Amino acid sequence: MRPSEEAPTRVRLKSDLQSSEDRRIRVQQRVRRGAYILPSLFTMGNIWLGFYAVVLAYRGTVTGQHQAFEMAAWMVIFAGLLDGLDGRIARLTHTESEFGKEFDSLADVLTFGAVPAWLAFLWGLSDLGRLGWLVPLFFLLCTTIRLARFNVQTKSVDSRYFVGLPSPAAAGTIMIFLLLDQQLNAFELWRQVQEILLIGVLIGAGSLMVSTFRYPSFKTIDLRRRWSYRSAILLAAMLLVLTFRPAIFFECFITFYTLYGPVVWLLGRFSRRADSPAAEQPATQS
Repeated sequence: MRPSEEAPTRVRLKSDLQSSEDRRIRVQQRVRRGAYILPSLFTMGNIWLGFYAVVLAYRGTVTGQHQAFEMAAWMVIFAGLLDGLDGRIARLTHTESEFGKEFDSLADVLTFGAVPAWLAFLWGLSDLGRLGWLVPLFFLLCTTIRLARFNVQTKSVDSRYFVGLPSPAAAGTIMIFLLLDQQLNAFELWRQVQEILLIGVLIGAGSLMVSTFRYPSFKTIDLRRRWSYRSAILLAAMLLVLTFRPAIFFECFITFYTLYGPVVWLLGRFSRRADSPAAEQPATQS
């Protein structure tokens, strides 16, 4: 090849390499943008399920079919599952952003604050007059305060724990009540106390959200590490219950998780009281 022909060949090769590198960069940018959108899609699904739960509850109120509240409760529970996935996906894909955090918090106020309060009001608290809307409003305010505090304390608290009951779990306690209502409505005693119980659940769940009790966040669980056979047996048992009796699984899980904070706090208080006399005894003897 003559020298006069080598220069254009080098230029073409350099141009081809540059264009292929540009294409690769553009593809990476598109994939990156898609990865940023993915967690937000789960958050949008969270909002959609919450809104659809209100639609179902309203239809049930108009038609007099309380079974619609059971389906509405499942919509909120599924929204809680999506809420747990969007943050984990954002961390796995390294696409966490301030927009995503704020978007998720606003969605949680709607789905796990306003929707459970509205479902409780439509379910039967509307018959109680002023008390019937003040108690759901208290729950909604506690949800808003809980999420605002979470946004402020994100970088200053241990990521292994939540401070206060998370809003999806608090909403889950209300949904568990609606599921139990369909199972126990045949009992006369249940019908007599169900409204009082729902008011107590709303006040209790709202108070736990703004409390300082610590709840496990499950953010540090590494699914890739090796698990013992005991853990595998426990996981298999949980999956079996979830498959054949999903209502029982969620009722037990949400109840145990809600009670975890105050129970652990009480056990810690009792253990410190039991240890204090033992610590004072040697000092008295000396």
